Amino acid sequence: MIGLTDTEIAAVEEELSLAESTEETTTEETADAEAATQTETFESIQQQVDRTASVFTHAGQYIKGILPSLIMAVLILVIGLLISKLISRIIKKALSKSNVDNAARSFLLSLIRILLYIIVIIMALSALKVPMSSLITILGAAGLAVSLALQNCLSNLCGGFIILFSKPFSSGDIIELDGSVGTVRSISILYTTIVTFDNKTVFIPNGKVSDAKIINYTEIPTRRIDLVFDISYSADFERARKLILGVIAQEKMILTDPKPVVRMTSHNESSVSIDTLVWVKNEDYLTERYNMIEEVKRVFDESGIEIPFNQLDVHIRESADE
Repeated sequence: MIGLTDTEIAAVEEELSLAESTEETTTEETADAEAATQTETFESIQQQVDRTASVFTHAGQYIKGILPSLIMAVLILVIGLLISKLISRIIKKALSKSNVDNAARSFLLSLIRILLYIIVIIMALSALKVPMSSLITILGAAGLAVSLALQNCLSNLCGGFIILFSKPFSSGDIIELDGSVGTVRSISILYTTIVTFDNKTVFIPNGKVSDAKIINYTEIPTRRIDLVFDISYSADFERARKLILGVIAQEKMILTDPKPVVRMTSHNESSVSIDTLVWVKNEDYLTERYNMIEEVKRVFDESGIEIPFNQLDVHIRESADE
């Protein structure tokens, strides 16, 4: 090189040689680090693969071990449910041919279905080799906890049994219960269903039904219509009585036995009250009640029998200054 001494040339060559050596060392270290990282990654993947394979192996062995019991349990469950439905249908047909009313029939069918399903589930668990003693202990503890939490439901269930055996009413009866009047549609495990005359569905808990006052309007085939007609003191009572008896005689739905009653019942402040008691069949009650009220009003108007009503007389007093 021009202008450099031998000593300087030797120093430059030595620096170049040192730089090349350092670069080679760095490259080797980088390669070693990358190789170590790749090795660690491969080992980690291998461990994950081994764990997954172990899980699948154990799962396969477990399934292989319980597969016969599992198949048996599924078969018991499927066949048991089919048999339960068949038994329910047979019992339903038998009850339909018996004297059991529709409300009690639905209650019994619901109870029998639940019992059959419980038996099928217990048999399926037995096929899976579930310890029955432990299961019964658990169910007993759970049943106690549930019974404490669901006291009202158990009360309704017991109320359903009381209704079923005491039979205060049947499906299709017209009853008055808990402030509701309507036709009994069904008695389920927990509720009694009533359809009111304005087509509202009322669900009353069986526990309340068994404790409540029940008025059954259709248990006896006949029913009495109680009406009160008021006439003024100036009207002729005997004439009014004959007019009411004439209306009764014209109404074909009114029964002659028991005999109708038309009697004076009270002296009021501005009127005389006449009790009118007639008997009809249950299905004719509302129609005949409306007929009687309308016809008595018509004949009273035609005959000049005054029906009093409340009147208010207002007296205006003028002051002395005026």
